[in-house]
Amino acid sequence: MSSLALPTLINLALAYAVLRFFFSREFGKPSLVHSEVVIFDPELAEISKKALSLLLALIACSILLVEFLPSRDFSLSWIALLSASPLLLSKRRTEVVKNIDWTTLVFFVSMFVLMESVWISGTCQELLGRMSPQLGSVLMILALSIGLSQLISNVPFVALYLPAMGTGVSQGQLMALAAGSTIAGNLLILGVASNVIILQNAEKEGETFFYQIRQN
Repeated sequence: MSSLALPTLINLALAYAVLRFFFSREFGKPSLVHSEVVIFDPELAEISKKALSLLLALIACSILLVEFLPSRDFSLSWIALLSASPLLLSKRRTEVVKNIDWTTLVFFVSMFVLMESVWISGTCQELLGRMSPQLGSVLMILALSIGLSQLISNVPFVALYLPAMGTGVSQGQLMALAAGSTIAGNLLILGVASNVIILQNAEKEGETFFYQIRQN
C-alpha cells in the first residue's frame, strides 16, 4: 500500500486541479443541501440492504484471509455471487434481472474476450519479444500502462501485459503496473471503462461532459 501512496496523492492533486480549472463555477457555489431520499420500494430496499451488508462482510472476510490465511482465500467471483443471492433468491429477481444494464456487462465481457483473443493469436508476441529485456523495467511498465491504456482501457491492458511479463514478477513490478494503470484511468476518458459508463449514464439524463466544459 505504501508503494502506491505517492501516485495516489499525485492523482488526487491533478484531478482537483483539472476540476478546479474546467469547473471553477461549481467551486464557488454554496454548500450542498442534503435531504432525505424517499424510498418508493421499501421491499426492494430491504433486500438491497441485506445484499450490501453481505458484500461488505465478504470483502472484510477476504481481506482477513489474504492477510492471515492466504491458503484459505476465496475467489472474487464467489463474493459477487453470494452478495447477489438475496436479490436472486427473492420474489423480485425477474424484475431485477430485467433491469440490469446488460449493455455495460456485454461491453466489459467483450473487452476481455478481445484482449484474450489478441494474446492467443500471437499478434503482440513479436513486438513484445523485441522489447522483452525492457518489459520488466519499472519505467517501461509505467510508460506502457499509461500510454496504451488510453487505447484499450487500463484493465484489459493489465490482463494483456501480465502474461508478457512472465513468471517471477516482483512486487515492485506489480506496484508499477498498478500505479501506471491507475494514473491512466485518471488521465483521459478512455483510460478506464468506468469513465465511459459514467458518461453514457450522464447522457441518458441529458448531461454532456464536453458541454459542461464549454459552459464553464
